[in-house]
Amino acid sequence: MRQVAFTLFLIFAIGGSALAEDLVKLELTIRDHRFEPAEIRLPAGRLSVLTIHNADATPEEFESTALKIEKVLPGASTVTVRLRPLGPGRFPFIGEYHSDTAHGAVIAVDGGHP
Repeated sequence: MRQVAFTLFLIFAIGGSALAEDLVKLELTIRDHRFEPAEIRLPAGRLSVLTIHNADATPEEFESTALKIEKVLPGASTVTVRLRPLGPGRFPFIGEYHSDTAHGAVIAVDGGHP
């Protein structure tokens, strides 16, 4: 029984670290009602985590119909959202409260390298 438990532990430990290595971590900052950077590249088909920092004192809503995400960020706050594996393409997003200046895109690139 101990051998089975140990084997299962190793399988999950190795599988978990492989999954962590496959996770793409991205960062985005809202400053002066603009996204920095305005474009984020990632490899297509990979799980991703996007951390958004709102450096402005006012709230902003990160919205993307293409990514199926809506997230309100209070002023001077940080949120994290998960992105599903994306096929190759351009996925626009906006800052709903300042859509005249706050816009950008996630670009998923085929071939594994952004």
